[in-house]
Amino acid sequence: MDRSIYNEPLVSRYTSREMQELFSEQTRFSTWRRCWVALAEAQMELGLTDLIQPQMIVRMKECVDTIDFAAAAKKEKEIRHDVMAHVYTFGQQCPEAEGIIHLGATSQFVVCNTDLMLQKKALFLVKRSLVNTIANLAAFCKKHKNTATLGFTHYQPAQPTTVGKRHTLYLQDLLMDLESLEFLETQIKARGAKGTVGTQATFLELFKGDHNKVRRLDTLVAEKLGFSQVFPVTGQTYPRKLDVKLCETLSGIGISAHKFAVDLRLLSNLKVQEEPFAQKQTGSSAMAYKRNPMRSERMTGLCRKLMGLVANFQATAANQWFERTLDDSAIRRMDIPQAFLLTDAILKLYMNITSDMVVYTKQIEKYLMEELPFMATEKILMQAVERGKSRQEMHEVVKVHSVAAGKRVKMEGCGNDLLDRLADDAAIPFEREELDALVQDFKQFTGRASQQTDEYLREQITPVLEKYTDLLGNIDTSLSV
Repeated sequence: MDRSIYNEPLVSRYTSREMQELFSEQTRFSTWRRCWVALAEAQMELGLTDLIQPQMIVRMKECVDTIDFAAAAKKEKEIRHDVMAHVYTFGQQCPEAEGIIHLGATSQFVVCNTDLMLQKKALFLVKRSLVNTIANLAAFCKKHKNTATLGFTHYQPAQPTTVGKRHTLYLQDLLMDLESLEFLETQIKARGAKGTVGTQATFLELFKGDHNKVRRLDTLVAEKLGFSQVFPVTGQTYPRKLDVKLCETLSGIGISAHKFAVDLRLLSNLKVQEEPFAQKQTGSSAMAYKRNPMRSERMTGLCRKLMGLVANFQATAANQWFERTLDDSAIRRMDIPQAFLLTDAILKLYMNITSDMVVYTKQIEKYLMEELPFMATEKILMQAVERGKSRQEMHEVVKVHSVAAGKRVKMEGCGNDLLDRLADDAAIPFEREELDALVQDFKQFTGRASQQTDEYLREQITPVLEKYTDLLGNIDTSLSV
């Protein structure tokens, strides 16, 4: 690493080697060459044997990965055109094929088809990480399906739920993301061989006006590049609307991860649940006791960046005049790799965190016991009525004591003494032991949380994990920093 110039943190700190290599210059320009090979091979197979011979194809294939980057950079500086610089460099290495490289094609033949090929591969890596994150969360949900915990609405204490049930909410978000990704995969088609403005005019000339051969060239090239479908019509580029859908899908993962990360940061503050904390990890340079949720905080920041990219893709797609303008080029060079690298970094963190989260059940019980007396008042009212008391009279008595107990907690910092107050009031037909019994079993206040968790895992998550068994495991989730 050259430390005298700026280095992209996504590469130097946060992302996987696989995703980095996928968007490297080596991969991109080798893929350009594979596009040129596919085009020449298809043209030869469809009858241009007077121009293209098998030995040309053989030589081109031999040189796919041996790129002279210095020569290409020198040529680009001279002619100010990256594609033609690489056509020239490829031709220098394959002199016998020099005349037929890029035959009839426009620059976007290699640029667009390569972008689409890389996106397909990158989406596979994202899907693999997403499925493994889902698996981690599912295991956590199953383990803690019966662990009663205080629910929150408006970040104020609400009815209890279970830790497992709460995490099915994050699972459901990720499952929606997976479904969106699966749909996006069906939308990625090859640009194919469409010519300068999408009319295939040059190819029609090459094949002497044979429309059927030109149509077959389009699909044959796509097949050779690994696509089952090709865009029926294009301008000079594939529709930039697809880029918008791509970023919306990836940013959707960012939204889901952001929600989880913020919630975990709040839980960490309450000391009821935490992300993993390394044995020698330092939480603060000044406050040695601190256990800052740095992974969740990092994930929040990366998600914010990813979610913000959508507007760039929308503006680019909306501003493509007629068949194409070049204002899409520079921003896409940055934003497409960044969108995938950000998603990769986010899911790497998500997998890391969910692989070993810590739950503090005693702290959870403490919060429950502070709030359950209030939540048990409805049950107390109902049972008081069963003992012959007026609900309206009981409601007023309970309300007065509840307000007083709440005021004492807030104003004096004392514990919740509502049950003591109720037990000491002669109007309440219960002894203290009976009142205690009403709040001892936390689970009675969680409704169907445990059953819902079981049902959700069995009916929604298990089929997904069974479908993608081959994607589970074998992912390095260790963090470099």
